[in-house]
Amino acid sequence: MSYGPDPWQQAHWDWRAAGNFIFGGAGAGLLVATPYAGAEGLAGTLLVLAGMGLIGLGLLCVWLEIGRPLRAMNVMRRPGSSWMSRESMVAPLVFGLGLAVAAGLRAWAPLLVLAALGFLYCQARIVQAAKGIPAWREPMIVPLLVATGLAEGAGLYWLGALALSVPMRSGAAGSLLPFLFALIVLLRWIAWGAWRSRIAATAAPRALAQIERAGSAMLWFGTLLPIALALPAAAAIPGAAWLLAAAGASAAATGAFFKFTLVTRAAFNQGFRLPHLPVRGVPR
Repeated sequence: MSYGPDPWQQAHWDWRAAGNFIFGGAGAGLLVATPYAGAEGLAGTLLVLAGMGLIGLGLLCVWLEIGRPLRAMNVMRRPGSSWMSRESMVAPLVFGLGLAVAAGLRAWAPLLVLAALGFLYCQARIVQAAKGIPAWREPMIVPLLVATGLAEGAGLYWLGALALSVPMRSGAAGSLLPFLFALIVLLRWIAWGAWRSRIAATAAPRALAQIERAGSAMLWFGTLLPIALALPAAAAIPGAAWLLAAAGASAAATGAFFKFTLVTRAAFNQGFRLPHLPVRGVPR
């Protein structure tokens, strides 16, 4: 069923729209995690470029979904009423600051972090602005998607740090980073639980079934497993980099799976709601 009184699954946003939130959110999270973790030199440059590349890939997915791609610039015409327009206006700022940081202007890193957080927030508000879909319009979806992007980005940082042989920071600062990563994935799960409880009464049963499937993966493989791997790594034991990379891969993969499910499988319209039906012969 594509139209009727019962909830139906939206068909306007497909895997390409999901790709924007998956790649764009993870890329923005990586741009936040890299300067905060203190990655420098060639490794820091490559990680920043990777974050920008993921955001660009996400925007490419959106461009491929547009019915008339040559009119894509029209999205910037109404920044006052569209979060998608605001996202498109923040993106050039992210790319400009990212190129500056990649070129060695490390003093601009805090501005890059703020711009990446702004991009991530705009993405979350795009989803929340779809008022016809109960799973999307719930305000708790905003902190959930922001936390998911940060967890994905932090996870990708640990993967990149292992691939690029980035040494772990010594002392208290180095021990604190795995704890912060564990805290982020825990906060993501708390946000998921709050969001799930608030849509229980309004989302379609089929949507809730898909959400529960993604939530189970996020609990076991996106929260408990990364925490179990990251906390021992905080003690700088041998193989800590491999433990953090495994934790990061699990956190990033479950975040991507959740976003794909949210956009393509759990996006059921609320259907028609008629609380008061007219009855012939009965006065109002």
